[in-house]
Amino acid sequence: MTGSCRITRVHARQVLDSRGRPTVEVDVLLADGSSGRASAPSGASTGRHEAWELRDGDPTRFEGRSVFRAVENVRTEIARALSGRDPAQQQAIDRCLAELDGTGNFRRLGANAVLATSLAVCRAAAAHAGVPLHRHIAALAGSDRLTLPMPMVNILSGGAHASRSMDMQDFLAVPVGASSFAEALEMAARVRSAAQALMAERGLPVLLADEGGLSPGFGRTEAALQLMLEAITRAGLRPGDDVAVAIDVAASELLQSNRYRLRGEERSLDGAEMVAFVTDLLRRFPVISVEDALDQDDWEHWRQFTGAAPEAQVLGDDLFATNPARIAEGVTRGVANAVLIKPNQNGTLTGTLDAMRAARLGGYATVVSARSGETEDSFIADLAVGTGAGQIKIGSVRNAERLAKYNQLLRVEEDAAIPFARRSGIAGQKPGDER
Repeated sequence: MTGSCRITRVHARQVLDSRGRPTVEVDVLLADGSSGRASAPSGASTGRHEAWELRDGDPTRFEGRSVFRAVENVRTEIARALSGRDPAQQQAIDRCLAELDGTGNFRRLGANAVLATSLAVCRAAAAHAGVPLHRHIAALAGSDRLTLPMPMVNILSGGAHASRSMDMQDFLAVPVGASSFAEALEMAARVRSAAQALMAERGLPVLLADEGGLSPGFGRTEAALQLMLEAITRAGLRPGDDVAVAIDVAASELLQSNRYRLRGEERSLDGAEMVAFVTDLLRRFPVISVEDALDQDDWEHWRQFTGAAPEAQVLGDDLFATNPARIAEGVTRGVANAVLIKPNQNGTLTGTLDAMRAARLGGYATVVSARSGETEDSFIADLAVGTGAGQIKIGSVRNAERLAKYNQLLRVEEDAAIPFARRSGIAGQKPGDER
C-alpha cells in the first residue's frame, strides 16, 4: 500500500431519501485527496431475512425514522477501524466491518451505516486508481463480461409502493425487442406515457407511487395487465415481441394466517391455489418474469411454481434477500431461476458480489435492483454493468433518484466496448428468442 492510497477520514451525515425519510450518507477521503461518497437506500416491503437497518426509534424525530445512531457509528467506531487502510482491499475492509459489528446481520452498527461506508470505499478506490466505477467493480468481481443491463421499468404500482391500491406490487415493461440500452429506455418511456394517457382518458388517477409508477387502483390483476397491453400497443409497439411484461407480486405482503389475501380479487388462496392463480396469468398474458410469487419461506410452493413456469423468469427477492446461503439453498431445492440483487439487503459490497457469484454458480440470472426509498446515488447502475448482471430494476422513468441511475447507464453506453445484454440475461429465454 502506498502512502497516498490510504483512508484518512470517514465521515457520515443524515440525508433524506426519495420518500423524505432519513438515511445515511458517507464520505471516505484518501491521503492523495481522492474521495468517495455513497448513501444507503431503504425498502418499503422488506423481508425478514434482510440485513438490519438501524433507526433511532425516537417518535419526536422523523416519526422514529431518524438515523443519528447509525451516523454516529460511522463517525466513531467505523472511522477508527478504517483509518490508514487501503481502500483497494475491499474484501478486507468489508470483513473488518462485519467483524466490528459482530451480529451477523449488522444489527448493532446498522446495515445502512455499513453499506454506505462499503460503497463509499469502493468509489474512493476507483477515484484513486483513475478508472470508471464499473470497471473497478468488474475487477473486484473478477468479471470479464461487462454488459449494459436490460431495464425492467415500473409502469403501474400497487402493494406497499402505492398504499395497497392493488394486490400486486408492480407491473413493469421489459423492452425485449430493443437493440441498445438507449432504445430500451425510450421504448419504456413511450409505454409509460401511453399508460398515463389511457388512464387520464378513463378518469383514473395519475398520481405517482413511491418508484414513480402510476397507480390506477384496479381491483383485478388482469385489468392492470390489460392496461399494460393497451399501453404497449398505443406506444406503437408489439406486446411480447417488442415489450414484454414483468410482475412483482410481493406475496409475503399478502400472506395472513397461511393464506394469500387478494383483497381486490376478493379471494383468499392457499399456496397451491396461489401457484395456479399466477400460472394462469402467465398463460393468458405476455408475462416474461414473475417476482416473489410466494411468501419468502414458502419453499414448497416456490418449488411447485418454478416447475409450473418453465418458460418464465421466476425471480426471488424476499426469498433470497441477497444472501449467498439462501441462494445456495434455493439452488439445492430447485426453487426459482433468478435472483434480485439489492446491496442493502446484504450490507456490504463484498457480500453482494458473493451473492451474485452464488447465483451464477447455480445457473441463475441476476437482476440488480433499487429500493422504493432511493437517493440520487447511482452506484447500482455501475454495479449492474461491472458484474454483467444482465438486468436492472430501478423504478419508473420519473423522479430524479430513478433518472440518476438511468442517465448513468446512458453515459456508460458511450463506451462502445460494452455491449447491451438484450434478452440474453433473462432466465427462461432461449437463444433463438433474440430479435
